[in-house]
Amino acid sequence: QVQFVESGGGLVQPGGSLTLSCAASGLTLSSRAVGWFRQAPGKQREGVACISSRAGTTDYADSVKGRFTISRDDPQNALYLQMNNLKPEDTAVYYCATSISGYYYPLDSSFFGSWGQGTQVTVSS
Repeated sequence: QVQFVESGGGLVQPGGSLTLSCAASGLTLSSRAVGWFRQAPGKQREGVACISSRAGTTDYADSVKGRFTISRDDPQNALYLQMNNLKPEDTAVYYCATSISGYYYPLDSSFFGSWGQGTQVTVSS
């Protein structure tokens, strides 16, 4: 059974940096597209960053482009999200997930599943 465990969240000041980790089991990350999503209070989940299974092609939400970097470590079967220049608007619970079929649309949560429990990121002074 596919399971994800997110970690690395915390409280940081605006402009700070944070690295999120996602440990996967029951699935080889390199076999599927995987991504990071976030959900702020009162809002629906939105795609943050995705990476393809083989080529490692990445996609980013416009709001995080240039600030966030998604990567995976195949031997460790882990996914990471390096977040720099954090803004209060980045405050949310961050989740990792995998595409649920061979067809998906990057950053669209409707095409992803096996959600982890998330890790809280709070950006505040």
